[in-house]
Amino acid sequence: MFRLFHRLSIVLLSAGLMLGGGSALAQENALRIGIIGTGNIGSPLARLWVEAGHEVMMSSRHPERLQALADELGERATVGTPREAAAFGDVILLAVPYGATPQVGRDYASELAGKVVLDAGNPRPGRDGPMAEEAVAMGAGLASQKFLPGVRLVRAFNAIAAYNLRSQAHRDGEKLAIPLAADDQAALEVAARLVTDAGFDPVVVGPLASAKSFDFNSGVSARMPTARELRELLNL
Repeated sequence: MFRLFHRLSIVLLSAGLMLGGGSALAQENALRIGIIGTGNIGSPLARLWVEAGHEVMMSSRHPERLQALADELGERATVGTPREAAAFGDVILLAVPYGATPQVGRDYASELAGKVVLDAGNPRPGRDGPMAEEAVAMGAGLASQKFLPGVRLVRAFNAIAAYNLRSQAHRDGEKLAIPLAADDQAALEVAARLVTDAGFDPVVVGPLASAKSFDFNSGVSARMPTARELRELLNL
């Protein structure tokens, strides 16, 4: 099923239906994206998605610190609390330290219910404690599914370093790959579109259980693979 979706994604990209580049068509189909945790990962993605024509609400524990970035990005960028961002977005990017994921799932359950959530967090036991040890053993995809019930979860943007988000987006030639995993095929399509809009190549790896193959401790992010290289690496 996921191989079929990957081929379908290529067809849609070729037809220009997974939109990007800030074209008039892209703006007509703009998404509202709420970012919970606008730090090293969320900030460059906010910039890239605004440039692609989307509306973005950024949030963090200190939202006032994001106002200068919002002012720079213009009218399609706003700042709010995490709850406001969760309510605002058609799609949510969750980019918080992994230890905060269970609290996000509890505190904003009603705002997140039924929405596509791109989960970019990585469990790191040295930072996040015992819950991260369990998540590493289980695989972050399945662990996050437990912490975020009721959402349409996609593992995305966890296997790329923040500096590569800033420096490698929309590069010439083969683009860097962003592996994706989800149990919801329509959510994967949304995620693939946003990866493309940000200037990278989406690679659908499989269901949430398969996300373990590109977790933080897998070393995928350190390799900086193209889509072709990532498929070879993961035997897709």
